Amino acid sequence: MPEENKEIAIDYVMEKASGPHFSGLRLDGLLSPSSSPRAPTLSPSSSFTLPADPTKQPFVIGVSGGTASGKTTVCDMIIQQLHDHRVVLVNQDSFYRGLTPEELKRVHEYNFDHPDAFDTEQLLECIEKLKSGQSVQVPIYDFKTHQRCSDSFRQVNASDVIILEGILVFHDQRVRNLMNMKIFVDTDADVRLARRIRRDTVVRGRDINSVLEQYAKFVKPAFDDFVLPSKKYADVIIPRGGENDVAVDLIVQHIRTKLGQHDLCKIYPNVYVIQSTFQIRGMHTLIRDRDISKHDFVFYSDRLIRLVVEHGLGHLPFTEKQVVTPTGSVYTGVDFCKKLCGVSIVRSGESMENALRACCKGIKIGKILIHRDGDNGKQLIYEKLPKDISERHVLLLDPVLATGNSANQAIDLLIQKGVPESHIIFLNLISAPEGIHCVSKRFPSLKIVTSEIDVALNEEFRVIPGMGEFGDRYFGTDD
Repeated sequence: MPEENKEIAIDYVMEKASGPHFSGLRLDGLLSPSSSPRAPTLSPSSSFTLPADPTKQPFVIGVSGGTASGKTTVCDMIIQQLHDHRVVLVNQDSFYRGLTPEELKRVHEYNFDHPDAFDTEQLLECIEKLKSGQSVQVPIYDFKTHQRCSDSFRQVNASDVIILEGILVFHDQRVRNLMNMKIFVDTDADVRLARRIRRDTVVRGRDINSVLEQYAKFVKPAFDDFVLPSKKYADVIIPRGGENDVAVDLIVQHIRTKLGQHDLCKIYPNVYVIQSTFQIRGMHTLIRDRDISKHDFVFYSDRLIRLVVEHGLGHLPFTEKQVVTPTGSVYTGVDFCKKLCGVSIVRSGESMENALRACCKGIKIGKILIHRDGDNGKQLIYEKLPKDISERHVLLLDPVLATGNSANQAIDLLIQKGVPESHIIFLNLISAPEGIHCVSKRFPSLKIVTSEIDVALNEEFRVIPGMGEFGDRYFGTDD
């Protein structure tokens, strides 16, 4: 790519302007400070920082496997299918340490497949910066001289998806902890050796004898000692590498699903945010408006609550059922969960009862009243629950999840009554991240269903931007 430095400034401006749909695949041309007199001067320590969306973090994929197993092919297939997202590929090979003069004299005895051959600290710093929305300069390693290029580097910009590829990317736990998905490419050893010979002789300028000697002396032992044991950390194992189109398609579908989720849904798999539409955003705009009339606030709140309730009901267990239609045909469908009840946290939770009754005819609804006082209010005042609640799935109702303290006490009470944690679905209109952390960490098997996750709590423990005191606004008792 000619005039790289000039183009990086253009790419940066385009990327800032176009937002999350800019297709900048592996974009990261070779940068050389001397390539153009008109180009801005860039040093290895300089970087661009794109404005980061606080609700979004890049989806980080680790791709590991033996040498020449097809890792790069799999990465390229994923990148091609994610063409409508910004994707960057970071190769672990870029982080090889440059050899010292003494090591260069005995280069044929140097083990390039050992974890110590890589600068893992710099790799960690690079991925952490990319996850935080910063751009980085990735070093370029010359496999013929076994040194890093001192006057050039790859500019890697902030992206939706970061793919980290290399034989040992699963070896260090700190690197693994940065990944949202770990893929191991599993290919037959003979096939990998044949590919290795072709690559090292043609691309890296080595003779076949040195390639075979290095393979027997270092590559295969390192695979047995370091690479193969890391296979146990993989979330997905792809047999046959790039030839496995089905596996890659399934992975891309999963990535697309995750990219559409709030970051907290990636951390806590039992947190569900109903799919946002212009209708839902419009209703949120109305009920958050402080000047809306009480009648309209109740009307649009009820519409949103109904959507949340319907979504929550979709997480209940079901059984297959066959019925005969008026045409005499057999239709195979499902039967609703019979053992179900609602529990509202008084008093705001009572606003959600009508929607639940409209969806579930004759449903039993219990009540829990908890006195709330700032961040530490945990005083249980009243509870009235169905006697057989331990045999039922429970829909816990509270339109606003703020600190999570009241919710935790209500959930504790349900568990004390014999309700399994996994049988509780907590329904609310809006949630604060602090509340989700508080509840999900303590009750990881419980499901939370909400229509939007807000930014944070303020110093008064109110959800921001929020919608004020929901109960007062709904029941007309606000000043």
